[in-house]
Amino acid sequence: MGIGSGIFLITVGAILTFAIRANVWWIDLRAVGWVFILAGLAVLLTTFWFWHDRRRRARTLIVEENRLSHPTAVMPPPPDPPPPSAPPS
Repeated sequence: MGIGSGIFLITVGAILTFAIRANVWWIDLRAVGWVFILAGLAVLLTTFWFWHDRRRRARTLIVEENRLSHPTAVMPPPPDPPPPSAPPS
């Protein structure tokens, strides 16, 4: 359920409460209309509360650190480059 369902329940409840003037012996249409209106308000408030809670929740950024399988101190350093040769004169 969401915003649309809440508005639908409120609309149906308002129609039953304020627009229909039928006198049915086995049900009170005004009471049913008020129940629908209150149920629609509850759906709307619950939906807004969940949306607000979702926005407020802290977002955690997980960073994975990928380490080498062997320590770098074990590896020998690369050899030194040869010294530059003097140009012939």
